[in-house]
Amino acid sequence: MKLGSEFFDRDVLSVAPELVGKLLVRKFDDGSIIKLRIKETEAYRGEEDKACHASKGRTPRTSVMYNNPGSIYIYLIYGMYWMLNIVTEKENIPQAVLLRAAGDFNGPGKLTKAMKITKDFNNLDISDCPQMWIEDDGYSPKIKTLTRVGIDYAGIEWASKPWRFVDKKI
Repeated sequence: MKLGSEFFDRDVLSVAPELVGKLLVRKFDDGSIIKLRIKETEAYRGEEDKACHASKGRTPRTSVMYNNPGSIYIYLIYGMYWMLNIVTEKENIPQAVLLRAAGDFNGPGKLTKAMKITKDFNNLDISDCPQMWIEDDGYSPKIKTLTRVGIDYAGIEWASKPWRFVDKKI
């Protein structure tokens, strides 16, 4: 079953763990399809979260985070890796889930490279995008929580939040 926008219209701390175990589906121009089970996500929770891009408010880069739930937020890090995020919560509440790992691809940059996900997906809606969507096939993961990765700049309070969710079974 394909996830609709209502799935994402909730707090990121509910959506992020529930995305673990779902299938990220990518349809390519030649009609081929890849489905990868999501193994790891991270939650970024609004302007108050010092690790969240929205902590500095609305900017041209972060404006998509203020859009409708299910909006795709893509950004580039280190000048070479695209990061795939899905916006959650209601419009104007900037929260997003970073997809960190799926299938055999451990690391958000490896995942987007393997699935040929680029800035062209930025600001599209995952619930009605014909080239990429998320499905629920009923798999029920056992989740463990960890601290987020690479956000020491946000300070100890935010770096120590257990807002990374990993499938223990995989």
